[in-house]
Amino acid sequence: MASFLSIAAAAAIMAGSAVLPTPTLVARANSDCSEAAAEVVAKTGGQLLSAQPSGDSCVITVLVQGNGQRPRKVTMKVPM
Repeated sequence: MASFLSIAAAAAIMAGSAVLPTPTLVARANSDCSEAAAEVVAKTGGQLLSAQPSGDSCVITVLVQGNGQRPRKVTMKVPM
């Protein structure tokens, strides 16, 4: 899976822009969502599928195992 930085670089090249996001901003966003993701995983007992920054929040998606049923996908929006 492509990283945010490589996707941003490709988008900037296609748009004709030489300005790329700084790695510090990307690392900051990932670390903030990592904490939120850890909270959601602990709260639900699920398996992390994704953690995406969205404005001043993180959108966390986990897969939660049911009692003998198919696992269900749960998405939560958590403030940073």
